[in-house]
Amino acid sequence: MIQFQQLLDVVLCLAKHNLRLLVLGRKHMLKGSRDWDRRNMAIMQKKADFFFTENVSEDDPFLLYATLHSGSHCKFVTRDLLRDHKACLPDSLTRRLFFKWQRGHQMVLSDYVPGKRIKFEPVLNYDTIVQTTGSTWHIPYDDSLLKRSSYEVPTKWLCLQQK
Repeated sequence: MIQFQQLLDVVLCLAKHNLRLLVLGRKHMLKGSRDWDRRNMAIMQKKADFFFTENVSEDDPFLLYATLHSGSHCKFVTRDLLRDHKACLPDSLTRRLFFKWQRGHQMVLSDYVPGKRIKFEPVLNYDTIVQTTGSTWHIPYDDSLLKRSSYEVPTKWLCLQQK
């Protein structure tokens, strides 16, 4: 029931912002069961469009296609970090570009209490790489030795200016 409750809470949260939503799911979600309540499915279907794949299909390619096809403003939510897809890319430059695109479009749930609180990591609209404008350098860094997930980026910047 946790998985369903989380999906319901995410859809209701995002719908409050008048966003156009597409939920990609599997056909088993349409059958009433202990895990997938028909009444709540009907509530979600009033707030979002749904596309259901076969129960045995991989839905990540549908997710990626729908996000890319919807334009540069489109964001997506998944718990999957898409590592398998990055690993299939032919070279490090393409993997880097995919990672950069992913960081700018994937919304990651950072705080969740079922039915009460939902919070997403901020999606950055800038790249966290060393940047320079001639005499000024901006360098992202971590001030601790804590490991972070692949979707997390440094939030602190060292700004240097040549005098």
